[in-house]
Amino acid sequence: MRVAGFGFRSAATVASLQDALRLAGGAADRLATAPDKAATPVFRAFAEAMQLPVLAVARERLADRPTMTQSARVAERFGAGSLAEAAALAGAGPGARLLGPRVVSGDGLATAAIAERMDE
Repeated sequence: MRVAGFGFRSAATVASLQDALRLAGGAADRLATAPDKAATPVFRAFAEAMQLPVLAVARERLADRPTMTQSARVAERFGAGSLAEAAALAGAGPGARLLGPRVVSGDGLATAAIAERMDE
């Protein structure tokens, strides 16, 4: 199973999120982000366009995830070095691994990372 995790600014568009997903590798079974971001109209529209379920990952589940990249601003707000990476890992579950570090959309408004867990 692959989960795409996202972080994004309030000005992000569906196209921003789609571009970030494409740059991260494109293939995912689920989308994940923080609860406040999952509830935004842009993220709901993105999920609907992608026809993928959304996982809203609680802050306490984000804080325990080791991330490949670090942002002091993100760490202060979400308790993780990268919201996209932490959400992907938490959403994919125990034993998941990141396929790479987060990527940034061409417009700089969204980040995405993909985590994979091999089902037993």
